[in-house]
Amino acid sequence: MSKPVTIIMIEDDEGHARLIERNIRRSGVNNDILPFTNGTAAVNYLFGRDGTGLAQKGQALLILLDLNLPDMSGIDILRRVKENQYLKCAPVVVLTTTDDSQEIKRCYELGCNVYITKPVNYESFANAIRQLGLFFSVIQVPPASP
Repeated sequence: MSKPVTIIMIEDDEGHARLIERNIRRSGVNNDILPFTNGTAAVNYLFGRDGTGLAQKGQALLILLDLNLPDMSGIDILRRVKENQYLKCAPVVVLTTTDDSQEIKRCYELGCNVYITKPVNYESFANAIRQLGLFFSVIQVPPASP
């Protein structure tokens, strides 16, 4: 039996975080959502006290990542997650205001699974998140590697 997926939301904009959580719930996803408002707290959680990522072994994680964080770049977090033996299989959904084609290409090269540009319009953003929630309800996520 696979473990329920925990959604790690790394988003510094409180309004966006609330909107994301509300619309993921509206699409019927009841998984735990752990919100982090900065990269440092998220990295500490993901990689654990010893920094190896072993703390997440056996956990099924899905990471929602904003690229523009107050304390570090989301790109750096993405790189570290995808280079980590325990975390590299966790799907990473980049959710950001940046639609720069170089940045998009870089994220995919580093191993992000989905890149979504946050629509400026509230309704479009809410709708995009609801669709993302439907996607979360059907995708399979492996537990962190042994």
